[in-house]
Amino acid sequence: MKFKTQFIGLIVLLFVVQDLAYCISTEKESSVNKDAFKVTIIYDNYVFKDGLKSNWGFSCLIEGTEKTILFDTGAKPKIFIENFNKLGIDAKMIDIVVISHEHYDHIGGLSDFLEMNNNVLVYIIKSFPEKAKEMIKVAGAEIVYEPKTKEICKNVFLSGTLGNEIEEQSIAIDTPNGLVVITGCSHPGIVEILKHFKSSLNKEIYMVFGGFHLIRMNDTEVNSIISEMKKMGVQKCGATHCTGDKQIELFKKAFGDNYVQMGVGNIIEF
Repeated sequence: MKFKTQFIGLIVLLFVVQDLAYCISTEKESSVNKDAFKVTIIYDNYVFKDGLKSNWGFSCLIEGTEKTILFDTGAKPKIFIENFNKLGIDAKMIDIVVISHEHYDHIGGLSDFLEMNNNVLVYIIKSFPEKAKEMIKVAGAEIVYEPKTKEICKNVFLSGTLGNEIEEQSIAIDTPNGLVVITGCSHPGIVEILKHFKSSLNKEIYMVFGGFHLIRMNDTEVNSIISEMKKMGVQKCGATHCTGDKQIELFKKAFGDNYVQMGVGNIIEF
């Protein structure tokens, strides 16, 4: 009788443990947003995480989308690769490389990256120098030109070629909150880039970050741009790289808690 009671007690305990484990597992699964993505800053003028290096230029990694995307590759290959490795990024997991424009501070690490992984599509602007195109071809990667706005993988759009004096392309990711726009240097104008995405995709802009190229603008000019962005409904902002130190402070003040700090090592999750 005593053995039977103990046996029944053990069975009940097993059911309780299984039920508890299931509840914990379900809670974990439900807390994970399967639609979430993250952007890791690899190269920037500023450092966010100790142990990484800053330098004039920009690069970031986009994960959680249908394809993993490397956007720009900074200026100095050695710094790019060092930050890349310290951040624990696996080059082989990257499917697409997008180079915003041909300037050295955005294309510098491309050759070294392609040595690690040449099984990628490299989106560049058709007006890139032949030397740069040849380097990509020799490395064994495939070059793609998208002169007009196009979805390059699910919910990720290239702007197409924008600008007159300096041509450039940017990325927009369609999220449940609205478009998240990532820029290299914004040579065509940050407001113009945002207007382009908003009208061509017929969607609201939720956030924008990257280089805004405002370093030579005075406070009045920068505040006018901030005002335009707010009128367009931009909720969050992360100005960096060629925006300018003084100009970045104006964005921080204007956006307050909705300003997102940039810098090498920062991870922005959605």
